[in-house]
Amino acid sequence: MFEARLVHGALLKKVLDAVKDLINEGTWDCSATGISLQAMDVSHVSLVSLNLRSDGFDKFRCDRNLSMGMNLTSVSKILKCAANNDIITIKAQDDADTVNFVFEAPNQEKVSDYEMKLMNIDTEHLGIPETDYSVVIKMPSGEFQRICRDLSQIGDSVQITCTKDGVRFSVSGDLGTGNVKLAQTANVDKEDEAVIIETQEAVSLTFALSYLNSFTKATPLSAQVQLSMSADVPLVVE
Repeated sequence: MFEARLVHGALLKKVLDAVKDLINEGTWDCSATGISLQAMDVSHVSLVSLNLRSDGFDKFRCDRNLSMGMNLTSVSKILKCAANNDIITIKAQDDADTVNFVFEAPNQEKVSDYEMKLMNIDTEHLGIPETDYSVVIKMPSGEFQRICRDLSQIGDSVQITCTKDGVRFSVSGDLGTGNVKLAQTANVDKEDEAVIIETQEAVSLTFALSYLNSFTKATPLSAQVQLSMSADVPLVVE
């Protein structure tokens, strides 16, 4: 038997909104430690690695390890049936071919129950290798989202250049060029508003803005974002 209950159900909706445009389907691997999902997008350019720890749920039960293949677009449609303040419970039997979503109003006056068929998905665990990155940037997630959105009006790809002095986001396109420079925050009262740059060596790399804009859909989940970069190594956005 698997059961995971989340009083703040809106959080699960935000998680799905963050990944559903990158990956259409994925396997939810459930264990006593929580739920993990790992999948590559159709183009095999980006890897999504998601972990929902068991202690983040208000109730979590997983009698034995369980892998549930789900169409994430379908999950997102079902979650849209839940109000933002609903309590969401996910249930599945150990050998079931379906998963249940239960939405409860806080006042207990309304309970909705949805059942969805599971899929058989062939997956390979790629993982994100442990790497000593040349540059690690921590900055407000809303600021990163705004920069990616603004620069995508100018061009399709952004060059991120990082030195000890700061980080520069540069773009060029048919209509011209654009640059956004961020200096490291000297001192700030609110940690969420800080820009912190750890540099081993200067790095300048170029990335597709379409993917970065997809990554920034996770902005509502955290006030801060961390970018880890090294030459010839994929960018990690956390």
